[in-house]
Amino acid sequence: QLQLVESGGGLVQPGGSLRLSCAASGTTLDVYAIAWFRQAPGKEREGISCISRSGNTFNYADSMKGRFTISRDKAKNTVYLQMNSLKSEDTAIYYCAAIKRYCSGYVSSYEYWGQGTQVTVSS
Repeated sequence: QLQLVESGGGLVQPGGSLRLSCAASGTTLDVYAIAWFRQAPGKEREGISCISRSGNTFNYADSMKGRFTISRDKAKNTVYLQMNSLKSEDTAIYYCAAIKRYCSGYVSSYEYWGQGTQVTVSS
């Protein structure tokens, strides 16, 4: 059974950077596409980016293009989300999710979820 654990969240000033990690246990991530989502208070969960089994990446939100980058380290069984030029509107709980098929920007497509990590952007 795949288990996902996010880490790396915290409080950062506007313009700052954070790198989130999504570590897998129970099985290899090699057979999964992994995505990052986020959910701000009072808002629906939204897709950020996905990395396929072959390493192709897909971005789902124009507001984050050019600032957020997804990557994976197969040796560490971990997927990362590098977030630069953070803004107050990036404040949310960030989740990683896995699907044993192609990347998707839809929450309902994903079979496995982590517990989330809080990111707060504030001065």
